[in-house]
Amino acid sequence: MSITRRQWMAATAMLGTATTASAIEPIRRNGRTSFKLGLAAYSFRQALDLRRKPPAMNLEGFIDQAAGWPVDAVELTAYYFPETTPAYLARLKARCTRLGLDISGAAVGNNFCRRDADRMKEEIDSVKRWIEHTSRLGGKTIRIFAGAIERGEEETVARRRAIAAIEECCEHAAQFGVLLALENHGGITATADQLLEIVRAVRSEWFGVNLDSGNFRTADPYDDLAKIAPFAVVAQLKTEIHRQGKGPEEADLKRLVDMLRKIHYRGYVVLEYEAAEDAAVAVPRHLRTLRELLS
Repeated sequence: MSITRRQWMAATAMLGTATTASAIEPIRRNGRTSFKLGLAAYSFRQALDLRRKPPAMNLEGFIDQAAGWPVDAVELTAYYFPETTPAYLARLKARCTRLGLDISGAAVGNNFCRRDADRMKEEIDSVKRWIEHTSRLGGKTIRIFAGAIERGEEETVARRRAIAAIEECCEHAAQFGVLLALENHGGITATADQLLEIVRAVRSEWFGVNLDSGNFRTADPYDDLAKIAPFAVVAQLKTEIHRQGKGPEEADLKRLVDMLRKIHYRGYVVLEYEAAEDAAVAVPRHLRTLRELLS
């Protein structure tokens, strides 16, 4: 009788036999495509900015606002939490539950290219803390970054360090049921090939990609997004794209949604609004458009 890889790993773990996880492969998605529409708190970054005393909006206000729009979930960004006590996180989770919203996940700022060992430990510890916070919130994923090369260092060296840091955080994430989602976000993930160098090296099933439609500054961002889409555990759509050497242009949202349909994506599609128009005006309009496209 044949057994699955997951069953084999569980059995060997029980026997105390050491096993080495393999790198992730494109996600096998069974059944029909299924989308849940989300909204990233970062869309209201100016209003939520804690450097303003007081900020124009807090996370509770953001959640209340999102509940009035056609969304299923919110993504809460680390930068806008005034505190992270268990009581505060519980209140945010309960507020979303009462309003019928999921918390799709969270996002944390980090740089895993740090050369200094102490600073790297701080980065790793921060991600680990936010894995725990995300779990308390009921989130399924946490967006992370690889970082940028420090002066005088080769990319291959920085990449190895980033991979090791990601794997360490994945071990922690496994204890809390949260998936780490690496975002294509400049630095050593500026192109699809760079991102996939990391993705194909990380050995953990608690890892995947946050597909950010607005972050590739390449000759053909759509082609590059299609390359990384099979590894996506969460998708983040922006209303603009940036081709290499050109200014922003309006994103073809239908093309992006069709790209996700092609891989039979099942999960959250989160709007992260960054364009110039007032978010309070633009966000509900784009959410209505996305709701129609995702139906």
